[in-house]
Amino acid sequence: MKYKLEAKNIDVFYGELKALNNINIGIMENAVTALIGPSGCGKSTFLRLFNRMNDYIDSFKLNGEIFIDNKNIYDKSILVDELRKNVGMVFQKPNPFPKSIFENVAYGLKIQGIKDKEFIKTRVKDALQQAALWDEVKDDLNKSALALSGGQQQRVCIARALAVEPSIILMDEPTSALDPIATAKVEKLIHTLKEKYTIIIVTHNMQQAGRISDYTAFFYMGDLIECDKTDTIFTKPKKERTENYITGRFG
Repeated sequence: MKYKLEAKNIDVFYGELKALNNINIGIMENAVTALIGPSGCGKSTFLRLFNRMNDYIDSFKLNGEIFIDNKNIYDKSILVDELRKNVGMVFQKPNPFPKSIFENVAYGLKIQGIKDKEFIKTRVKDALQQAALWDEVKDDLNKSALALSGGQQQRVCIARALAVEPSIILMDEPTSALDPIATAKVEKLIHTLKEKYTIIIVTHNMQQAGRISDYTAFFYMGDLIECDKTDTIFTKPKKERTENYITGRFG
């Protein structure tokens, strides 16, 4: 079994508060892994360990090791900017920049110092095609991304993440602000993207986890209770707490 990402003996503290307790998990390559659990259970904190987004929080402290492709990403030799080229992130609310659709998708390439206009053009088109948005916007690339619908904005944000060619995409409740039709489009897209990318998605929506993920990890009060193939978690969980959460008895 090939793990793309691995967490070993992870404890996370925010000051005195312990947010994660001794988490050990391997995330499979080219698969979708869903992180589920009630609010405040640690799933977003865990997700943000993989692109070091928690580093911005002053009181954050980590014990343990996080590996991507067998490299410890908290090692002192790791360049965080390089890490984030490899690990894209899509947030809960669509957050396009107040720029054109084209400039939004090209943003990451330009801050890397890439100046070749043809190369940028090709990469923007590829990213929008992968995000299933090209046909809807190809004649309006100079239009402000803020003029798009919420679902289209979220796909611009996905294209922006894809343009720098990461191998991993982190998604923190990417459809919670979208209507059902836009949600279905993003879910279909996630299903397609796993052929090329390793995807970790935090979701409050258990039906969504059941529809789109290959593996599901259930977090509760900072503990990883159980992680397995999604079918197993939803039909034959090993732990009673998992079953209680899945069947809606709490959470």
